[in-house]
Amino acid sequence: MKETIDKQVAYLEYINRENSFHHHRYNSEMLQYEYLKNGDMRAIAEAEHMIRSIETGHLSDDPLKNLFYLCICNITLVTRFAIEGGMDAEKAYNASDLYIRKYDKARSTDEIYAIHSEMISYYTKAVAAAKKANVYSKPVIQCMEYIQFHLHESIEVSSLAEIVNLNRSYLSVLFKRETGVALSEYVLLKRMEAAENMLKYSDFSLSDISEILHFASYSHFAKIFRKYYNTSPKAYRNSHYRKTAMTEQVKTIF
Repeated sequence: MKETIDKQVAYLEYINRENSFHHHRYNSEMLQYEYLKNGDMRAIAEAEHMIRSIETGHLSDDPLKNLFYLCICNITLVTRFAIEGGMDAEKAYNASDLYIRKYDKARSTDEIYAIHSEMISYYTKAVAAAKKANVYSKPVIQCMEYIQFHLHESIEVSSLAEIVNLNRSYLSVLFKRETGVALSEYVLLKRMEAAENMLKYSDFSLSDISEILHFASYSHFAKIFRKYYNTSPKAYRNSHYRKTAMTEQVKTIF
């Protein structure tokens, strides 16, 4: 039996090579789930791009069934990553059951695409809400949201204070009291999280990542990165590549 499956897999690999087709690489596939686990709204656009890509797997000759199977596999991973991100497990599983039933009732690929978009948006927002469940005040949440979407720009405490209409000193005290970290430190933490994801999942050069995340120089970026991860950005990327290089050769459904 195993020999038969091996032969079928080998033949399918041959056919795909002949047709210049390959599945998404592991790192590309995982980016949408990393975004989702962090409650990052970029998960929505990334998931939409992936599900509509020509590099998705061929699971059925029937286009509707093929998309249905892909979405079932996708929601399984979405559910697990959402739970890892802090979403209540029972809520996540119940939502999964609900969306699978919606997929099952769909009668066109357009319906399935619409359900998929709704599903990704629901889970991403649920994770984002769970991360704020510590009952942060409105000004602190506003600062967090602003920082998340402006890591490519200069972010000053005085500017944040103007946005939330609070005195700079009071905002600094409030933020530290509720989050446990200073505002300036929180900005660095978020830049480091973004850098980590970019080193893992993007093809941007080290200097590009430094520039995109608004560091004055690569040396400054490298110094801060080493402070948080006890290694250089280059070593971090190389280490991650070595751990996933073999996995990237495995054909995945996304």
